[in-house]
Amino acid sequence: MVCAMGHLSLIEFPADDPDRARHFWSDFLGATFDVRAESEGEGWQTRGEGSAVGLHPRGRGPGDSASLPYFSVGDLEAALEQVRALGGSVVHPGVQWAVCKDSEGSPFGLARKDPGADAGDPKAM
Repeated sequence: MVCAMGHLSLIEFPADDPDRARHFWSDFLGATFDVRAESEGEGWQTRGEGSAVGLHPRGRGPGDSASLPYFSVGDLEAALEQVRALGGSVVHPGVQWAVCKDSEGSPFGLARKDPGADAGDPKAM
């Protein structure tokens, strides 16, 4: 079983002070952070070519302790099955995205790619 990973679609940073974090990353990257649509989850993210950078208020969830790379996948359920089959774990399953750990315990995210969207579009998550 091979999971057809798209590309690194998003790097997500939890923030204790989201305003301070947006200022830091906006100035550092020379990018604008837009408020996410409700379907994208809480927070802000960059838009444009290539991978997106996202920020959200730090909470108590599995994606809130460190930055996470998110990989876009066409079939989220199949990708979660493959994570488990390869010795990884699913920390937080979801409908649009999930937080997982690889076989060594490193966290990462998977995001369902919109089948009608361009593979290079971070909004396709």
